[in-house]
Amino acid sequence: MDKRLIDKLKIDCDVVFTYLVEFLRQEITKTGLVRAVLGLSGGIDSAVVAYLAKEALGKENVYAILMPYKLSSKESVEDALKVVEDTGINHKIFEITAPADAYIEQFEQMDKLRKGNVFARMRMITLFDHSSLYKALVVGTSNKTELLLGYGTWYGDMASSLNPIGDLYKNQIYQLARYLGVPESIIKKKPSADLWVGQSDEDELGFTYDEADVVLYHLYDLNCTVDEVVGLGFSEKLVKGIADRVRRNQFKRLPPIIAKISKRTINIDFRYLRDWGL
Repeated sequence: MDKRLIDKLKIDCDVVFTYLVEFLRQEITKTGLVRAVLGLSGGIDSAVVAYLAKEALGKENVYAILMPYKLSSKESVEDALKVVEDTGINHKIFEITAPADAYIEQFEQMDKLRKGNVFARMRMITLFDHSSLYKALVVGTSNKTELLLGYGTWYGDMASSLNPIGDLYKNQIYQLARYLGVPESIIKKKPSADLWVGQSDEDELGFTYDEADVVLYHLYDLNCTVDEVVGLGFSEKLVKGIADRVRRNQFKRLPPIIAKISKRTINIDFRYLRDWGL
């Protein structure tokens, strides 16, 4: 792939950092709260969010919850603890093995995908319960690439109260991570949701994040056609496959559809800003 295509994704990290810190500070404090809870996986996305939240709210107001399963890699926990040590934020290790297995054991057979969804949703149960405990908001850690591709668990890792990195492609997350001083072991390792042994994002997707980012950027930021993106040097199968995946996963990016009966139906006509009334 032509390096000039990747260069189009370059961001001004100074500007993005300042904006996202203020975004977190304003969107959390306007609710009357001052604390944030996030799931810290040992991956690059949650690491970046931890650094941003610490800067926005102060280390004493950020609670990182590490939620390994019995098959999770030890390196993931070790990398998450490096972020905790570097930022000084609060943390708790809550292993989800017992509650997840209590559900999984009700079924004679459960494939990896279903189990992965159980783990992701069990983690979100844990985060939202801790948000109540700490009187905090759950800060999301899904990036733009994942959200567009639908590469995440609906009401699992895709759920949150607010998300500072949802408009940054994976390549841009790496840029911001280096700017923030995220530990090298996190930056250099293969992206993985750590939902099962040996799981790798790019192996599961069937293409690299750089390929996805460039294709998605041209399709949806620049409004190029599929043919125009193919003309940049990508295979038609790849571009059409990514575009189809974005369309098929649109339901994950929307609130639940409500059947319209009245004149002012919620989410159709009754549309106010998220912080209306605060």
